[in-house]
Formats: sequence, structure tokens, C-alpha cells
Amino acid sequence: MTSVKEQEAIKKLMAFLREWDSARKVARSHILDNFIESNSGKTGPELELEFSQGASLFLARLTAWLRMTYMYGTCLDKLLKSIGIFLSAASGRRYLLEFLEIGGVLTLLEILGLNHLREEDKRESVKLLQLVANAGRKYKELICESYGVRSIAEFLATSTSTEAQEEAQLLLDSLGRGNPKYQNQVYKGLVAVLPCSSPRAQQLSLQTLRVMQEAVGEAPRGVVEPLLAALRSVHLEVQHEAIQLLRALMACEVRPALLKGLVALLTPPRREAFALSSETAQGRRAEEGAGAHSRHILAKESATVAEELIRLEVVHSLMVAMGNQDHAVSQRHASVSLVYFVCTFPSVEETVRLAVGDTLFQLFMDSPETWYTKMDSFQAEILASSGVARPQELAMLQATEG
Repeated sequence: MTSVKEQEAIKKLMAFLREWDSARKVARSHILDNFIESNSGKTGPELELEFSQGASLFLARLTAWLRMTYMYGTCLDKLLKSIGIFLSAASGRRYLLEFLEIGGVLTLLEILGLNHLREEDKRESVKLLQLVANAGRKYKELICESYGVRSIAEFLATSTSTEAQEEAQLLLDSLGRGNPKYQNQVYKGLVAVLPCSSPRAQQLSLQTLRVMQEAVGEAPRGVVEPLLAALRSVHLEVQHEAIQLLRALMACEVRPALLKGLVALLTPPRREAFALSSETAQGRRAEEGAGAHSRHILAKESATVAEELIRLEVVHSLMVAMGNQDHAVSQRHASVSLVYFVCTFPSVEETVRLAVGDTLFQLFMDSPETWYTKMDSFQAEILASSGVARPQELAMLQATEG
């Protein structure tokens, strides 16, 4: 038989549950406020003590109300925070299982796709999905099997809240770790975020891709165009992360395609420049600067990469970028990159000297980081002209003259 004390505790629990069952929206909101204030951070055993071993009865009511009202946003933030108290409770795995049994994951993912709901509500939903994912591999697989990667990636790409984007990135990072069955799916989901219009989402995705790269091994070819596009960003933080991922991909089979694309960034058609809007021109200058800077980094780190770039006529492309007086940053990056190739490869030194003449070449070698500021328009035209002979043509000319 139960003791008097236990009977009183059970009566208290039943009274609480009846109060919840009969309460309307405002009253339930107050109940949730009190629950959150009194129980945040409690362990599973502490919650059971609070509810006289009947905490699951209250959790069942919370999840039922969630499923019935989430589309309308009724007390959604408080409701999700209350469920989070159960899911985050130490020694409370049973609560997680109970939540999953009623389709909790699908409900949370559906919340992310509802445009009319608040960003704060969606952020709370992501936090609950983090708790699920952090519970172990099979729970990560459950989220992925529920088309979770797509939903989370779309939320990351479209969210206007920096805090919410960071929570989504943490969730995708968790799904990409210790989840070999679906890690490629997570990788591709992050790649799909790169073309979005949010610089912060692009930055976070690039960071996570770089972290995942070692575990993934070979990168899909689908990463090439989005990554090259990220390098053309006018946002320096995006460019920086794109270059870091680019470095990580130099050991992958996509390297030739990436290097070819990098060289192409340096040589936009000159005739287009007169028709570009100011915004497009800014983007063009950004991509040229990032292109030159990234090639310099890659070439210095690997002689093999440097030789591949030379075969792809990077020397000609750098000279064209150096002659672009509309963008000093691009000129500086291209100049520093070219001096590396000149000092490292004798054939390149001869090629550049032959292309620009002894006077301009000596000026370049004396002060590669600042010489372009002293160039006159005629010298700039020599470099930037699309009629400048390419390295292969110059080598042929040298052979003929010899």
C-alpha cells in the first residue's frame, strides 16, 4: 500500500494534470512559464520527483498540444522550451524515446518549413533537433531519414537571424560527425547552401564543409561551381572561408576543375567592362582579387599545383589582372602572385620579361607590392590587353628566335 505522503503527491499530480487539461491558451501559457522557471536544468530523477513519478504524463500532454497547434504558433516557443527541459535532462533518455515515438522529429522539421512562424520558434525547434542528434548515431540517422538535412539546410540558407543560422550550422555539423551512412548527404546539403544570398550562411557552410572534408575524403564534383562562386563574393569573410576549403580540396580529384576555374576568374572579357553596372563591376573586381590571392596561396603550398597553374596559363591571366587599373587590390594580389612564379620558375621569368619589356619588368621586380601604383596607362595597357601573347605562344617565339 502507498503511504499517506505518496497518496498526497499523486493527488497533487492529478490536480495539476486536470488544471492543464481544462486550461485555455492564456492559462496554459502561465503554466508553461512556471514550469520553465522551476525545472530548467533538472535531471530525469529530479523531474520524476517533482511529478511524483508521473513526469511522462505531462510530457505526453505537451507533445500532444504541440502536434495540434504548431501550425498556428500557439505558445510555440514556451512549448518547445518545456519539451527541451525533458529532452536535455540527464538520465532522462526515456523522455527522448517517448518524444520520438509520437513523431517528434517530423514535427520539429515541419516547423522549420512554415514561413509564417517566427524565427525564434524555429530556432527552438533546431535546438531540440540538436538534442536528438547528440543522443547518438541512430538518432542522427533518424533525422536524416526524415529528410532532415534538406529542411535544416534550407532553413540555414533562408533564415534572417544570425543566432538561428548558427544553431542550424551546429546541427548540420553534428549530423556530419559519427554518421557515416549520411555524411555525404550532409556534405551535399551544405554545398546546396552556398548559392544563397546570405553571406553569413555561406560562411558557416564553408566552415562546416572544411571540417567535414577529411572524413568525407573525395568531394563531389558538384562542389566546384558553388565554391568558385563563393570566391567571387564581395564579402571578405566568405572569400576567406572559400579559400580555406579550396586548400583542403587540393588533394581531391576535383583539383583540376578547381584550378581551371580559378585561372578563368582572372580574365574577364575587357569589352564587358564598359557595360557593367557599378554593382556588377564591384563583384568582378572582388572575384579577380580573390582569384589572384587564392592562386598565390595554393602555388606557394605545392610545387605540383604551381606547375599545373602554369600549364593553365595562369601567368598570362595574372598579367591581365595586373593591368586592371580599376581595382588596386586585384593588381596587388596578382603582382605578388606573379613575382612568386617569376622567382620560382626561370621559364616564367623569361616569359614575363619578353611580354612586358626590360623596363617594365625591372620596375615590377624592384617593388612588386607597389609598382602598379606608378604604372602609366600605356604600361597598364600592355599588361591588360587581351592581345598579349600567352606563355605558350611566347615559348614558341623564343624557340623560333633561338
